[in-house]
Amino acid sequence: MEATFRALSKHGYKDLRMRDIGEEMDLTRQVIHYHFDGKYDLLSSFLEHIIDQYEGSVVVECDADPRTELRARIDQCLFGPEFEQFGHWDRMKVYHELYTQAQNDGDHREVFNEHYDRIRGSIVEVVEDGIEKGVFRDVDAERMGQLITDVIHSARGRRISLGHEDAPEEARKAMDEFVLDSLERTE
Repeated sequence: MEATFRALSKHGYKDLRMRDIGEEMDLTRQVIHYHFDGKYDLLSSFLEHIIDQYEGSVVVECDADPRTELRARIDQCLFGPEFEQFGHWDRMKVYHELYTQAQNDGDHREVFNEHYDRIRGSIVEVVEDGIEKGVFRDVDAERMGQLITDVIHSARGRRISLGHEDAPEEARKAMDEFVLDSLERTE
């Protein structure tokens, strides 16, 4: 999967060939084809791999209050976990390249939709928990989850596609001021 990441980073989705991935691993196309039916099958597995890496990396203390947990989830999506090789934004660049291709690919679109639903769902759960515990005021948790998830995706897209390096930090500040502060229950 890391070889696929390196090859995608170098060549992009459109120009990627199985040979490029093999060169990153010093393997032949035949060896890769033994494990995968083709480029599409390999990229589908790769997509699931990078999504699993991100979804499994949110770390929040079990006794964290809902606001702390919500901030951790937002930060994870905006700034990502650290990996030994290739930083968060290197990985996000590849993720977003596959994301943009999903408009032409029903199977990958479904994978991205499921991932989006899990991210949004985890945020909705935290908001509902905060409401139940009296930490957050009573809001439509589904709509709040949608808003936060959309802001995250927009900020990542602005940074990657438009080169707005400060987009994630600015989105974090805006969410703190306009979203998280508005969630606080006032007595």
